[in-house]
Amino acid sequence: MSMDRSILSPTDRKSRSVRIWFFVMTLGIGVFLVISGLAPLAWLLKASLSTSQDILRDPLALFPQSGLHFENFALAWTKASVGVAIWNSIALALGVIVVNVVIAISLSYVLSVLRPRWAGVLEGAILATLFIPGVVALVPLYLTVLNVPGFNVNLLNTYWAVWLPSAASAFNVLVVKRFFDGIPRELFEAARVDGAGPWRVLWSIVLPLSKPIIGVIAIFAGFGAWKDFLWPKLVLPSPDLQPISVSLVNMARNTDLSVQMAALLLALILPLALFIIFQRQFLAGVAMTGGVKE
Repeated sequence: MSMDRSILSPTDRKSRSVRIWFFVMTLGIGVFLVISGLAPLAWLLKASLSTSQDILRDPLALFPQSGLHFENFALAWTKASVGVAIWNSIALALGVIVVNVVIAISLSYVLSVLRPRWAGVLEGAILATLFIPGVVALVPLYLTVLNVPGFNVNLLNTYWAVWLPSAASAFNVLVVKRFFDGIPRELFEAARVDGAGPWRVLWSIVLPLSKPIIGVIAIFAGFGAWKDFLWPKLVLPSPDLQPISVSLVNMARNTDLSVQMAALLLALILPLALFIIFQRQFLAGVAMTGGVKE
């Protein structure tokens, strides 16, 4: 007989009063979580359809007193250049996803499958970078982008200044490496016996089996790039290249409050839609970061 049990034993659950209180508590917690999660989104939707005076006069009103103002979205898209900023964010996120996936797969394949003699040293060095605060590397990284050693190239005001530094993600490399460790070694040995080289093993065996973990790191990298603020603010001083996370702060200086709320809602639509579409992969990412395929 299993010794595992929850706070309520099977005997307790047979009691009518216990079942009623358990249902009431579960329903109350569920309602609280739904309200706390959806209330800010509902308020943002209402504020984006209001005037600035309505927001300041009665911010907790259920409906705008002066009617619905859908023109706020048009003003945010054109006057506040939200459309340009969203396209910039999409370009940055796609580039970050590509470089993260390529670097993570390449390094993990070397460490887990090819296993050169110095693989342990390299893995330890990568792991050590996780203990370095990002703020400490901020100034050296900025100076590197300002003048890339060996190339004498200034990457400021280019997307490469965001893409290249984001590629060196020790977390992604170690997660993918652990996933590759879980792939049966017999597959690699059988492929080598059949004459497959390292590239063929990677393309025909490793990548098809690694679609789940690749999707996970792609989702996390994309969402991380979308919400990143400090680094794009430093390396992309031109407003025409700045992502939505930076543009939202800049527009607060010279834009009406209602238009700002509309811009916030427009900036939220795409990541929210992607989360709804890929929620199973996103939520499974927490479990898959263990890296071992069951």
